[in-house]
Amino acid sequence: MRELSDTSRDASEFQIALLQAKTISERLALTLMLSQTTSALSKRAIRRANPDISEYELRCRFVEMHYGKVLADNFRQYLKEHPV
Repeated sequence: MRELSDTSRDASEFQIALLQAKTISERLALTLMLSQTTSALSKRAIRRANPDISEYELRCRFVEMHYGKVLADNFRQYLKEHPV
């Protein structure tokens, strides 16, 4: 088994065993929670680096940072065509 860089082999095996013991629904819920937390932390970091940024531009920068410029440009175009 591959060790995580900051985790001992015993701790890593224990963590994996805990995850394997969870139901699929529990794993999905955990995945969604971690994904939402990661997105929120990323947006907070963008906001801290750019305190005057609009919500629109925050979303666009988030998409660009995580999914690339091409998708961000398409996202900007979509938002122009479908205002909220």
